[in-house]
Amino acid sequence: MNMTDYRNGLGEHGKDTKLNLSNLFGNVETSGMTATQFYGTALALAYSIGDSDLIAAVQAEADGKIEANVDAAAKLAATLMAMNNIYYRFVHLCTDKQFSKMPAGLRMNGMANPGVEKTDFELYSLAVSALNGCGMCIDSHVGVLLKHNVSAQVIQQSIKMAAVLNAAATAKRIA
Repeated sequence: MNMTDYRNGLGEHGKDTKLNLSNLFGNVETSGMTATQFYGTALALAYSIGDSDLIAAVQAEADGKIEANVDAAAKLAATLMAMNNIYYRFVHLCTDKQFSKMPAGLRMNGMANPGVEKTDFELYSLAVSALNGCGMCIDSHVGVLLKHNVSAQVIQQSIKMAAVLNAAATAKRIA
């Protein structure tokens, strides 16, 4: 499955999403992101969304444009954020602040050496955190990215990718 095949399966209700997918994947060079950032973010999002056809379509788009370590880092970001976003969203939303003072006690050693540049991994993690709705994680990842001089355009692009890929999976699911 490639992205064209995926888009074609979205139905009439997914017309805007089809256009947004075309725009996203048709303009990688002007997105402000490197190929590693763009496809790593897209893969992390697809893995987080869990739609096997979307995963295959993004993998097809990324084929020959990224190294294998990018795919591994995208899987790591999806997996770690699946855990962290639940935990830290709870800490953030709970009115009883005793939980924010307790150590998380969650193993996340992969974040120290994700196999790609730290800023690229932060970008993948930010997009997945936005998808999962963890405000505390979003703030943390944006802070790190800005500290490392990642542009607001690139940060915004990662969030637009989360929005469009989530909409695509939803359109497919209800087709």
